[in-house]
Amino acid sequence: MDSSFDLVVIGGGPGGYEAAIRAAQLGFKVAVIEKRLHNGKPALGGTCLNVGCIPSKALLESTHHYEWLQQSAKEHGIVADNVAMDVAGMHNRKNKVVSQLTEGVAGLLKGNGITWLQGAGKLLSGKRVEFTPLQLETIESLKVKVYSPKYVILATGSEPTAISSAVVDGHTIVDSTGALAFDTVPQRLAVIGAGVIGLELGSVWRRLGSAVTVLEAADTFMPMLDKMLAKDAFKTLQRQGLNIKLSSKVQSSKVVDGMAELTYVTAEGSVSEAFDKVIVCVGRRPYSHGLLAADCGLQCNNKGFIEVDQQCQTALPGVYAIGDLVPGPMLAHKAMEEGVMVAERMAGHAAQVNYNTIIGVIYTHPEIAWVGQSEEQAVANGHSVKSGQFAFAVNGRALAAGDSHGFVRFVADAVTDKILGMHVIGNGAGDLVHQGMIAMEFAGSIEDLQLMMFAHPTVSEVVHEAALAVDGRAIHAITRRKKN
Repeated sequence: MDSSFDLVVIGGGPGGYEAAIRAAQLGFKVAVIEKRLHNGKPALGGTCLNVGCIPSKALLESTHHYEWLQQSAKEHGIVADNVAMDVAGMHNRKNKVVSQLTEGVAGLLKGNGITWLQGAGKLLSGKRVEFTPLQLETIESLKVKVYSPKYVILATGSEPTAISSAVVDGHTIVDSTGALAFDTVPQRLAVIGAGVIGLELGSVWRRLGSAVTVLEAADTFMPMLDKMLAKDAFKTLQRQGLNIKLSSKVQSSKVVDGMAELTYVTAEGSVSEAFDKVIVCVGRRPYSHGLLAADCGLQCNNKGFIEVDQQCQTALPGVYAIGDLVPGPMLAHKAMEEGVMVAERMAGHAAQVNYNTIIGVIYTHPEIAWVGQSEEQAVANGHSVKSGQFAFAVNGRALAAGDSHGFVRFVADAVTDKILGMHVIGNGAGDLVHQGMIAMEFAGSIEDLQLMMFAHPTVSEVVHEAALAVDGRAIHAITRRKKN
């Protein structure tokens, strides 16, 4: 048995590698176990860097430029005739971005003196960790080893949720990973699930010419969003060409002559349609295959999660679990901050993640972003609420950029003036929403934002005007005068 490590992290995704780096900075001797292969080579970075956040954003960026050249360049006096997309070239760029980042993570681990164990990890009884090496030519001689570290962090992430009515075959019916690698543009594409991943991937291929149908079983669109945001997003995405069908549950599928035939039920009855490709995007589930030995002292709950406290401590002293493996939003930035928190708590520091200010972003165009509570949630939680919003349509910088759709919306407590939530739809929403998050972290009030000076001309002025609008004070809007 080898006890040469203070900490063993099982999982080299965003949460795992950030936990490892912070722990190494704090003086711990650290090993990271990661079994992922990407293009046949061991790879760090987890789902996010390899087949999730990063490659999808690369495709979204490329296709946005392509659509902009087709639809908007002429307004700027730019003549761009016969614009074409080289799908292979688009994928090459995506792969370069992924490689640069995953290799960068490997360099960070090496630079911080962290050992990367390429293979699978399993938690055994007595807080021991079994390591099974990948079967690669370069490390064939390595044997299964057992480590006995002082601390263990479980950070194995998540995987796409499968459904029996549309079984993934990796070619015609694919999951989110397969949707990142189509070598040609599907003529007719079905996306099962109108969640974050489905809307983003549907947008990628719609921009390139696919006729996209999004099938959502629920009768409401993006229920976690503020209703005003959800309503505007639904109309905007439909107008762009995403055919979003709510209350449409897929019952069965079959592949015939290379086409996927889907049967789904709507309020009007059963419908059958044929598609060139189908993407199954109905959510994600924790990935814990082979992670826990039967006698290790931990088990997953009925939803597949490992239960932890607010500091990510499991029922076993010295064993922590973070990220998609534990309850809460499945977001890379949540996993990262949990990993840093755990490392600092292991070193005796007073660290805590604020779960009330976790930002959500949907990287469609326009982007959709939010932090804190929607107006509906705030009312349900017992707050006396006041709210206000302001549109990008009258903002000078947004108009100059030719991208002025959307608005910023604030929700505040009418008694204390405390900011409860910020909601944005528009270009750069994922960056703008951080202004609200920072204000909330400092327990800011709407008045705090109202009293600040925002630079002109910037799109951030819309944040200022939205804060003013909460109290009927927006300058660049006509509001009814209050009687003295």
